[in-house]
Amino acid sequence: MKKLLPLAAGLLITGCATPQAPPQSAASTSAISVDTMKNVTARLSADDFEGRAPSTATEPKVLDYIVSTFEKAGLKPGYKGQWLQEVPTVEITGDHYSPLTVSGAGKPLQFAFGSDYVGVSYRPVPHTALKDAELVFVGYGINAPELGWNDYAGIDMKGKIAVILVNDADYASATEEGPFKGRRMTWYGRWPYKYEEAARQGAAGAIIIHDTFPAAYGWNVVNSSWTGAQYYVKTPQDGMDQTQFNGWLQKPAAEAVLKAAGKDLASLTAAAQTRGFRAVPLGLKASVAFDNTVRRSTSHNVVGVLPGTSRPDEAVLYSAHWDHLGRCTPDATGDDICNGAVDNATGVAALAAIAEAESRAGGAARSQVFVALTLEESGLLGSAYYAQDPAVPLDHTVGGVNMDALAPGGRARDYAMIGGDKSDLTALFRKELAAEGLVESPEEGTEKGHYYRSDHFSLAKQGVPMFNLGRGVDLVNGGKAAGEAADADYTKNRYHQPGDEYSPDWDWEGIVEDVTLFYRLGRALADSDIWPNWHQGDEFRAIRDASCAKATGGCHK
Repeated sequence: MKKLLPLAAGLLITGCATPQAPPQSAASTSAISVDTMKNVTARLSADDFEGRAPSTATEPKVLDYIVSTFEKAGLKPGYKGQWLQEVPTVEITGDHYSPLTVSGAGKPLQFAFGSDYVGVSYRPVPHTALKDAELVFVGYGINAPELGWNDYAGIDMKGKIAVILVNDADYASATEEGPFKGRRMTWYGRWPYKYEEAARQGAAGAIIIHDTFPAAYGWNVVNSSWTGAQYYVKTPQDGMDQTQFNGWLQKPAAEAVLKAAGKDLASLTAAAQTRGFRAVPLGLKASVAFDNTVRRSTSHNVVGVLPGTSRPDEAVLYSAHWDHLGRCTPDATGDDICNGAVDNATGVAALAAIAEAESRAGGAARSQVFVALTLEESGLLGSAYYAQDPAVPLDHTVGGVNMDALAPGGRARDYAMIGGDKSDLTALFRKELAAEGLVESPEEGTEKGHYYRSDHFSLAKQGVPMFNLGRGVDLVNGGKAAGEAADADYTKNRYHQPGDEYSPDWDWEGIVEDVTLFYRLGRALADSDIWPNWHQGDEFRAIRDASCAKATGGCHK
């Protein structure tokens, strides 16, 4: 998933400056080949690739083209001497759902699947059944040692179901002040974190209480996303270390459950927003059961490398996903191919253009790894698997640049950081942004957690500094009105639709501006000897510190 603005990725921070038109830099005209980007985008989004759906008959043809493009750009096979990294996936489809039954206080409460609750299992087993599992209200379900916050303190969750609030404890703030950055959502506010933490605590199940404002989407989105097939990357434990059941419960249904327990949702929510909150056993038990149909398949990442000239064991990562939706709902003309030209043939084209530029420049001190990732549209699965089994160990991966959905259009005056000022890469970004004559603009919708919805996040989650940026809407020609209109047009008429097609009439100036900035950022990082880390208190700092402490060389410096 991704933010529906012209998105890409880089290394950045927040700040202000007086807007001005950026000059056409030498790097723009000499380093980045517009012809390469045009050719790769047009080919990857052609109808005969049928929308680049993974694990289909067209995948080998897509992979062959990307490999040939990487070879032409001067890259070498980057994954254990090969171009392709197998990505094993698991598809689990639930069916024959029982009601969610809550008992222990008078007449049992029953909630219907779909309208009242939804849920799935991450475990590839034929049948899931929880019987009379104790319910425990665990606030926001957060365990953040670096912040002195543990909603699970003093409670044994083995065999129990965690009842969890959506978002994090200070989401209602009008500012970014607070232990969890106030209005800006952190990883602790995202639903995957809550399920993972419940599993680490030994819970048998986890239920998030849906509330539209802190969730940033309505129940219709939850219902459509959590019914039907669910896709997971295969893990060493094959999902058996996860909870048996993960689900969502409508807010009115949750209020009824808490009322049966003699509690009040509003009061419990207020208590959960204070440091020192302790989990509340509800004195109720829940039961739920359903069948699972399990299908396993394999897709592939494409990995190329430009070896470093003096420190080849240290690497900078460039990534972009090659997959899209395949055949989809037909439009008014009957076209049912979601070609994915912007999303994300442009990102793979940027990989090729940057690789060409780096090859012509003779390589950098550090190696540069280029990964065309699969299964982004299925939940960042290709990047998640790469993070499990990277071409270069993560403690030797300096940082990275992810490129996702580069929108055609004119150059902008500004770039917005997605995720906020999170790491030591701030200084590098400011230097390169200034060199391109660009300024920073604030991220919009910080409460929606856009940083955690694209492939860079899979690496960040494992401690590697990965930053995401979006080209602003303040265009050199036409200003904000033109930028906002172009963004709205893409979102309405092309995003995840057959209309996302390549056109020879595209204006490439904005994309060149994007890719030039990514090239400068990656090159500067690859030629440096710095090992950037997350800021103290950031949710990924402890992960990077632990990784570096165990390393021999790499970030252990």
